[in-house]
Amino acid sequence: MQNTNTVRRPAAERRRETLDRLAAERDVWVATAHPQHGPHQVPLWFSWDGRAVWMCTGENSATVRNVRTEPRVRLSLPDTFDAVLLQGEAECFPDHEVPGDAADAFAAKFGWDPRTEDPSFTYLRVVPQTVRAWRGEPELRGRVIMREGAWLE
Repeated sequence: MQNTNTVRRPAAERRRETLDRLAAERDVWVATAHPQHGPHQVPLWFSWDGRAVWMCTGENSATVRNVRTEPRVRLSLPDTFDAVLLQGEAECFPDHEVPGDAADAFAAKFGWDPRTEDPSFTYLRVVPQTVRAWRGEPELRGRVIMREGAWLE
């Protein structure tokens, strides 16, 4: 069990630690919604290119269908004590149209290249517009560390 006696971190430290986690972690929860079918949430592998989160899933998945109808998504890293939530709009890239650098980085991180699979995969790109990061109650105030796509100081 983790110690819950946390000390409030400055925003710059939360930003740095969030960027470190985005670069290092493997999984992200992806929440989408469809007007007729409601919410849908799945864990996906992801890579971070310094500006956007890149994920990959089957071209006929509920996640891709939902994003094509409603591109607004919420992403969350899996640690509930060290919460990181990202909001933005997802763009779909069929595996034959994904930018090579993004697909190559994804393949290098996971040792698996979805572009070689059959049936086809779709890459999802999310440029965060809002990022919230906090550890426990002491950091609830000031948990927004990015607003309208700009990191807060």
